[in-house]
Amino acid sequence: MKLTRKLVLARAKASDLDSVKKLNCWGCNLTDISIFKEMPNIEVLTLSANRISSLEPISRCLSLGELYLRRNYIQSLAELAHLRHLARLRVLWLAENPCCGSDSTKYRLTVLRNLPSLHKLDNQVVTEEELAQALEEGEEISTPPAPAPCSANGGLEADSESDPLNYSMEETNKIREQLGMKPIPRDKFPSFSSSRDMGKRAHVLDAVLLLLKELDPEELQVVRKATDNRLRSLRRRDCQAAMADIIQQ
Repeated sequence: MKLTRKLVLARAKASDLDSVKKLNCWGCNLTDISIFKEMPNIEVLTLSANRISSLEPISRCLSLGELYLRRNYIQSLAELAHLRHLARLRVLWLAENPCCGSDSTKYRLTVLRNLPSLHKLDNQVVTEEELAQALEEGEEISTPPAPAPCSANGGLEADSESDPLNYSMEETNKIREQLGMKPIPRDKFPSFSSSRDMGKRAHVLDAVLLLLKELDPEELQVVRKATDNRLRSLRRRDCQAAMADIIQQ
């Protein structure tokens, strides 16, 4: 990602997410990656060492050229169906996921059968001979796996320990900890019963916090200045609203 784009996203609104070209979310304990539905122009995406189980949100990243998914919770190679329409995808790292199984040859041939445009799989160059073999022997996947079962109340079945609010709060606070910031208390964190806009704003905050790690000191100073200006503007607005209330009384 160019410096100008990093700075734009660090000051971003949700509408600016389509400007993101490169994002590194390695080891952030992520489970919900729905924010990538709002990043259609992303080209390089690193999601290794997380807790991702579905690739459905990535199906909308039509500009994606490199995707790194090593060490996640992807259970089935049927998830590859979500990637079949990514015509620009050339590099995929999927190793160390449950879907890889014990038969490395079968796994590799199946991936290449369904994603024949790959140039590199799991950090190994794809040869013409291997691709020809995959087209003959690899298993074709036509449909993605079925969605997770829902409970009677319409939500996804889950233990109390895997409550979506816990995950989202845990992920955000892990990022804040890495940046030396104080965690957000549970009672201050937007719940999943909040409006869709609140959920969207929480995802934008996650993206901003992740990108801050990639900025150098000079760039962080620019972000700090922009943040200070924004805070002053908000405080002026609050003061004006308070004065208006006093006058009306």
